[in-house]
Amino acid sequence: MTTNTSPAQITGAPTPVRVGLVAGGLGAYWPQFPDLLPQLRRSAERVSERMRGLGAEVVDVGFISDAEEGAAAAEKLREAGCDIIVGFLTTYMTATMLVPIAQRSGAPVLLINLQPTESMDHATFDTGQWLAYCGACPLPEMANAFTRCGIPFRSVSGYLEDERAWARIGRWVRAAGVRAALRRGRHGLMGHLYPGMLDVSTDLTLVSANFGGHVEVLEFDDLRVRVEKVTDAEARAKVEEATATFELADSVNEEDLAWAARVSAGLDHLVEDFGLDSLAYYHRGLDGEIHERLGAGMILGASLLTARGVPAAGEYELRTSLAMLIADRLGAGGSFTELQALDFQRGHVEMGHDGPAHLAISARRPLLRGLGVYHGKRGYGVSVEFDVRHGPVTAFGVIQRRDGRFAFVASEGETVDGPLLQIGNTTSRVDFGCDPGEWVDAWSATGISHHWALGTGHMIADLRALADLMDVELVEVSP
Repeated sequence: MTTNTSPAQITGAPTPVRVGLVAGGLGAYWPQFPDLLPQLRRSAERVSERMRGLGAEVVDVGFISDAEEGAAAAEKLREAGCDIIVGFLTTYMTATMLVPIAQRSGAPVLLINLQPTESMDHATFDTGQWLAYCGACPLPEMANAFTRCGIPFRSVSGYLEDERAWARIGRWVRAAGVRAALRRGRHGLMGHLYPGMLDVSTDLTLVSANFGGHVEVLEFDDLRVRVEKVTDAEARAKVEEATATFELADSVNEEDLAWAARVSAGLDHLVEDFGLDSLAYYHRGLDGEIHERLGAGMILGASLLTARGVPAAGEYELRTSLAMLIADRLGAGGSFTELQALDFQRGHVEMGHDGPAHLAISARRPLLRGLGVYHGKRGYGVSVEFDVRHGPVTAFGVIQRRDGRFAFVASEGETVDGPLLQIGNTTSRVDFGCDPGEWVDAWSATGISHHWALGTGHMIADLRALADLMDVELVEVSP
């Protein structure tokens, strides 16, 4: 992944991924070659240092030299509850040293073979110096043993300061962090399904079955009672936050902004009280009663939540709020979006949505616009308008298959200049490198719902790693 196409790393501070690290080599070598073990330990310390540099919490159980030490390390890593186990093959070692660790940990396994430098000095090296470069030797043995034991694994080979290898390692570590966020996540679902949207309906049990985590079913009354308790000081603070964050259009009136600010403060309490990592919501309401007003007042607060790493999606779109969470944890933002129009003259797909947006990926200071009517919804109030930052982007969504399995779908493109509607929606022009009509047909054929996340950077390499760790299909739509 090159720096100009990688996710922008723009969001908050999720719980660090916990990496279990074990390094090893064959103990029979140590008395034969006294300088070998100290060199390998230094390499292991460097690997631990670089893992921490990836933002990981490292559970380093040290260096193992035989199967007995491997079994002891396995118990330590099992108790630590790691999100991924990294086995560092420093030189030749037997499969009996790592198989128990992989079997007992319950975490995905990454094997790394990083020799000290790019190449040996063949003219001067003796056997002991060569053995420090021999980490590739046991990798096929590990692969064979893991496969026969039914243990999935992946591997990265390179040298200690090989940035290409570390980019691949970083990808697996990030993916493990996202997997952990989903497995431990608490996802709010508040209100009811937008009438008639069959594609949006999600079997709640399948979230736990496919991703793990918990879906907390909420009522709009859970929000109502919290909004009623918002103090005037809290509401004023939210107005100040909104005016500092947004450019305010002339159409924003004081009353609508004050109500949206009060709802935003109530949303903050809701998220804190239920420990939510994401939220999907919708409520139709009738005749201007309180639930209709709450639903209409959600956009400001939901956008502020999304920008700080708690993605919120309208229209009861649980799978899209999960896709937004994944994109956010990969550092790509992830804004709620759908198709708006196709521009065949310029070759662009126009996409966006009314409602919540990921403010951190706006191309400019986001605009807050007052609307007298929300299209297709009851109510009125303030809405967010912006264009996603120009450059590489990825459209990414979660599919619910007929057999109950979830799948990922992604397509990489680029947000570009062009005329945009000024209707209180997020709107972006995306060039996918092909005829926009053909792209829409291919995208729709995957079985995606009519909503998904739009994130900055090209995410497919990271998503491949995540799909591998989670045993989820990834469908890639490309020109």
